[in-house]
Amino acid sequence: MSDLEKQLQDYRLTTAHIYYYRPDFERLLQEYIWQELDIAPRFPVLRKFLDFWDKNLDGKLHSVRVASLELIKPAEMKVADSLILH
Repeated sequence: MSDLEKQLQDYRLTTAHIYYYRPDFERLLQEYIWQELDIAPRFPVLRKFLDFWDKNLDGKLHSVRVASLELIKPAEMKVADSLILH
């Protein structure tokens, strides 16, 4: 499915700030920025990514902050108060 088709099916641009402990320095936190089209509020694409991270990567997850934004919105229409003709 193309990105446009996803957006028409209510996918939104989702950004996750993933904080994790460094495997080599367990007291240090590092941030990873993840961005993909996903469906709010369940975020199945992000959950799949985080499950993969948890099972396959060494850096233990600390926390995740998520933001989501619709890219395709209804058009805004503004009515002019006056019309000037020349």
